[in-house]
Amino acid sequence: MIHHIVKDKSSRLFIILAGFFIANAVIAEIIGVKIFSLESTLGIEKANFTLLGESGLAFDLSVGVLPWPVVFIMTDIINEYYGVRGVRFLSVLTAGLISFAFFVFYFSISMAPADWWQVSQTDKGVPDMQAAYTQILGQGMNIIIASLTAFLVGQLTDATVFRQIKRFTGEKRIWMRATVSTLFSQLIDTVVVSYIYLYFSLGFSFPRVTAIAMVGYTYKFTIAILCTPLIYLIHYLIERYLGRERAASMKQAALGL
Repeated sequence: MIHHIVKDKSSRLFIILAGFFIANAVIAEIIGVKIFSLESTLGIEKANFTLLGESGLAFDLSVGVLPWPVVFIMTDIINEYYGVRGVRFLSVLTAGLISFAFFVFYFSISMAPADWWQVSQTDKGVPDMQAAYTQILGQGMNIIIASLTAFLVGQLTDATVFRQIKRFTGEKRIWMRATVSTLFSQLIDTVVVSYIYLYFSLGFSFPRVTAIAMVGYTYKFTIAILCTPLIYLIHYLIERYLGRERAASMKQAALGL
């Protein structure tokens, strides 16, 4: 059985796409605790603008946004060749794996640290390794719940919008179904995670949460547009790998799934 799966190009392609999908989603959740300055990273002056009465805003973003474009690109590619069921299956599986990962993190945090290890990095500016370990991996349950909810809702939105657009456009306008579905799902993802975590959990004001969400979505919107050529490149590579006839039959079958 395994030999058939490995040799079959469509099965092997699904495994590869699923691997990138799951790996980037899990990585994004783990590294997302860090907030970075986009302007400082690019070496430009801070934006420092006012929005909805909230001043001093800038593009301070979770580093979790860096791998997410790969997730949404994989979502569109999987939807193209394996249908909504393929996306739904991977989304639920990924959410389960992320939950499992954080369960393991919390279990590992509860283990009593060795005395020598706890102070082993003092000379490097980390006086308490246990505290650092807890702070990085022990993200609060509220942000995890918000993130997982946003992920699932965003993914299902992406898959549904993508499919509906394809029903109208057929094989044409790949850029439209890929970009528009991603923009919708990114909007849903940003709104859900921002309001669940910042508004309901941390008690930020509604205008401040809205302003922060709009800044984050502006970044995601820009990245989604810039990634459009990559969608065409991946389609080209898959067509060459599968062959036009097999790729066409998979796309047709995916519309019914």
